[in-house]
Amino acid sequence: MTPPDPAAIVSEALSQGRTSLGEAEGKALLSAFGVRVPRSAVAHAAADAETLAASMQAPLVAKVVSPEILHKSDAGGVALHLSTPGEVRTAVERMSALPEIASARVEGWLVEEMIPAGREMVIGGVRDPQFGPMIMVGLGGIFVEVMKDVSFRLCPITRHDAEAMLAELKGAPLLDGVRGQAPADKAALVDIMLKLGGEDGLLMRFAGEISEMDVNPVIVGETGAVAADARFLLSKSEATPAAGRAGGSGLSLETFRPLFEPRTVAVLGASTRDVAIANTFIRRMKEFGYQGEIYPIHPQADEIEGLKAYPSLADTPEPVDYAYVAVGAQRIPDALGQANGRCRIAQVISSGFGEVQEGRELQEDLVRKARQAGVRVLGPNCLGTYSPRGGLTFPSNAPKETGTIGVVSQSGGLSTDIIKRGQWRGIRFSGLVTIGNSADVEPHELLDYYLEDPQTKAVGLYLEDVKSGRAFFDLLRSRKATKPVVILKGGLSNLGRAAAASHTGALAGDDRSWRALATQTPVALVETVDEFIDALLALQHLSLRPEKPTKSVTLFGNGGGSSVLGTDIFAKYGLDVSPLDGEARRLLEAMGLPPGTSVANPIDTPVRTLQEKDGWVAGEILDIVYEHARPDAVAMHLNLAAFVGRGTVDPVGNLFAVVEETQRKWPGIAHFCLALRTDGSPELDDKRREYREKARAVGVPVYDEIPAMARALAAVGHLERRLARTGR
Repeated sequence: MTPPDPAAIVSEALSQGRTSLGEAEGKALLSAFGVRVPRSAVAHAAADAETLAASMQAPLVAKVVSPEILHKSDAGGVALHLSTPGEVRTAVERMSALPEIASARVEGWLVEEMIPAGREMVIGGVRDPQFGPMIMVGLGGIFVEVMKDVSFRLCPITRHDAEAMLAELKGAPLLDGVRGQAPADKAALVDIMLKLGGEDGLLMRFAGEISEMDVNPVIVGETGAVAADARFLLSKSEATPAAGRAGGSGLSLETFRPLFEPRTVAVLGASTRDVAIANTFIRRMKEFGYQGEIYPIHPQADEIEGLKAYPSLADTPEPVDYAYVAVGAQRIPDALGQANGRCRIAQVISSGFGEVQEGRELQEDLVRKARQAGVRVLGPNCLGTYSPRGGLTFPSNAPKETGTIGVVSQSGGLSTDIIKRGQWRGIRFSGLVTIGNSADVEPHELLDYYLEDPQTKAVGLYLEDVKSGRAFFDLLRSRKATKPVVILKGGLSNLGRAAAASHTGALAGDDRSWRALATQTPVALVETVDEFIDALLALQHLSLRPEKPTKSVTLFGNGGGSSVLGTDIFAKYGLDVSPLDGEARRLLEAMGLPPGTSVANPIDTPVRTLQEKDGWVAGEILDIVYEHARPDAVAMHLNLAAFVGRGTVDPVGNLFAVVEETQRKWPGIAHFCLALRTDGSPELDDKRREYREKARAVGVPVYDEIPAMARALAAVGHLERRLARTGR
């Protein structure tokens, strides 16, 4: 028998204007991709059903076939455990009389051999509007609705992805066999998942045609798995999520070097009256120490802010690397169009474009004329770019020191927060670019730049909308993605998934695709600006160890209650603060530390203990921990208020010299983080700021509280595991 042509099945349904496949068509599609389905045939009437049943092996199943009935069981359109052809006929006659079925357009009756009992699972798929095909697995039957115990991944998935999805399920032990039940054939289930969601799987092959898929249930026995039911919803999309512009080796560096290291800057929108935002930009550039040429662009003025002005981008003495554009929206497309190959990158600060309905055509005109003139556009509707290495800034009093953290943000306001709050926390940036509507330059292009940029160690992204989601995902799972990425995603729950017609679509939600992305790529997904800064601070100072992902932690500090709560919070984030034993425990106990000290882990050391040996006792404790306990991380916490009025010894001040020496003696053994807690008084907060600068000098990330430190270390561990999985 000639196997069915999957493309013909889908194209025929679409050509007929149908939005779904019938169950028989769906099973034929599955069969074409090598998924086992029960032997079946479609009858047009009860008598035909009886005839077909005579050639099949009982027990049998009869089901209604109707494009108007999505949930056959709810309508009473499924009959199970039928022993004879006569029972099949009777079942069809009975179902035909049910009100919901009698009032629907019935195309026939599916008669099939019943699958032997096994574990019921569901495998689903949905076309995510940003990233394209996404696959789901969970407990099948009614449990997918009641328990919602499911796992998602973006397609294509690997065998490891499929196995990890099964392991994530709360019901995973059911697959291994419990209370005397036989184990399910997980390998067969994984094979089906790959045939549906793998590199050459069904969901990838028909990414532009299949909007939702439910294969429910998949019956998994001791040996093998069979798809008992299938539903495919169709909607022809013009294209899968855009691939976007991809940078080749070194191409992104060349494209965006004029942005981060501009030799010439043009400013459109500065006024002779000193009232425009562009005037402020020029003054801030001067204050920041920009060494290149600044060309104000003005149709009439001879001079602005003490600088010679020029009528257009075509009239500047030298070609422009970077243009800051803050004129009326209607004037901008023509202004950039005049560049005629003499401007590399323009950042459009002005609003009134695609963020409002009436500005969408203007935004398209802007991009079209800019591309004709050879200009790449950042924005519109953004604030600017901050690049200390290039002397470029939009916020005032930003650090001039070039750092290792690269940021892309679709929010100008949050960008200012990230720079200023990051500055006080000790973060130094290799660059920060605001992209607003990202009408031309998209997030993945700047991510590509940072991944190639030798100055950048880690990347942070604040995103609200990723137009080229597939390009974004493909970049993050490519061999170029060797650096950790932290994403703060806005708008995860604003839209919701409207009226999904399948279990998979209803369960997908707006955040499932992003959580899948973070599970499959070297990405840590965070929820607040503070968490964003906390994670980037850790990545600035700590060298990731994919060969030894962070799990075990030694918690060391003063305050018994804080240590207990700290142990709980570390456990919440999947980090292990287990009691020390063996030589480490023996040596710590042999130190004879003052009463009230506990060396079990958490190592709880009152102020009196930390003041032993003028505060250098911490170094002896750390030496023992690093040499004999060898945790993945040491998390130290100090309540600064406890040291007030307790003598002249400043163990915190000495601690940084201790940590620097410990890290030198025991390189690569354990990450070191510090939480400095205060009572909120101005005096102690000022002291903490002083300590932060000392910590930055020796490469120690400092946090205000233990939970923030735990979250940051959990993000580090996640990223290390992802980089280990991808072999980077």
